[in-house]
Amino acid sequence: MADRDGKPDPYRSYRFRVEIGGVDRAGFRECSGLDTSQDPIDYREGIDPLNVRKLPGLIKYSNIVLKWGISDDSELWDWRKEATDGKVARKSGSIVLLDDSGQEKMRWNFVAGWPSKWTGPSFNATGNEVAIQTLEIVHEGLTKAKK
Repeated sequence: MADRDGKPDPYRSYRFRVEIGGVDRAGFRECSGLDTSQDPIDYREGIDPLNVRKLPGLIKYSNIVLKWGISDDSELWDWRKEATDGKVARKSGSIVLLDDSGQEKMRWNFVAGWPSKWTGPSFNATGNEVAIQTLEIVHEGLTKAKK
């Protein structure tokens, strides 16, 4: 969809889907952590008088953080429980951006992910919010694919 200047409108952040291990997981409230960085390494050779060269260092990926309301679905809890029991099951997955009509527009794929942290909800007897849980997934790579 284009605005009146003929430029395409940006996609909305609330239309997304998460796939983990080939299973389409819907109903997440929030997904964050699509982040990659690379620290520079300072390097100086003995023949360089006062100059420091900047070399590319290791590539790092942030944890993918998923937040969603607690329900009877325990599949992601079970995946985390396996990891705490010493049976880490690595899975690949995708965060999929959708347009307003629900069509896939972009996808970020992660590889060798496993759940490193689960956080339960905060309870408040005077509130009326949904009980939200959080899962952090560490992984070893992130790529972007455009539809």
